[in-house]
Amino acid sequence: MFIINNMITVRTQVKDIMKEAAMENMSGDFIDKLDEKVKQLILDAIRRAKENGRRTVMGKDI
Repeated sequence: MFIINNMITVRTQVKDIMKEAAMENMSGDFIDKLDEKVKQLILDAIRRAKENGRRTVMGKDI
């Protein structure tokens, strides 16, 4: 298993989405939890691509 230490989600982009949806506040742990989910989605997509004998991750792997 790979350990990904860098943040994947970009706080300013998340804030922009929240602003468009009329949501003003974000808790301190929201980005960390969102980042964990995103990392898991990526790892799951990689696993599916490998299971299907591909070296390319595709949208259908999500």
